[in-house]
Amino acid sequence: MKTDLLISEVTFKAVRSSGAGGQHVNKVSSKVMLSFDVLKSEALSEEEKELLLKRLSTKLTKQHILILNSDESRSQHKNKELVTKRFIDLINEGLIVPKERKTTKIPKAVVKKRQEDKRKHSIKKGHRKKPDINS
Repeated sequence: MKTDLLISEVTFKAVRSSGAGGQHVNKVSSKVMLSFDVLKSEALSEEEKELLLKRLSTKLTKQHILILNSDESRSQHKNKELVTKRFIDLINEGLIVPKERKTTKIPKAVVKKRQEDKRKHSIKKGHRKKPDINS
């Protein structure tokens, strides 16, 4: 994966931030929206695209476009840096292949100890009962 090529495929859009902020927020477009089309990317191989589609499925639109927003700062440039960093981190995290889990067998000694503990517990509880007078 080439980070520079990835960033060149990203589309940035500046929009007005939502929420309170007075006169400043009403006249300045400081919020930055990043959009990235996973399927049309040339920086990613087919295997990487498949992996990203699978791992980031909850963050993608129906057209397989990743959209990230940043309005943390009052500066458009700072928001662009923040959203770009978050995008790179998200892509890197999405490309990590999880290790396959190896099934393990429970050792016989562990099974035997558990059964022995259950038997002892049962005997202990049995001693708490009132004695049977009839027998």
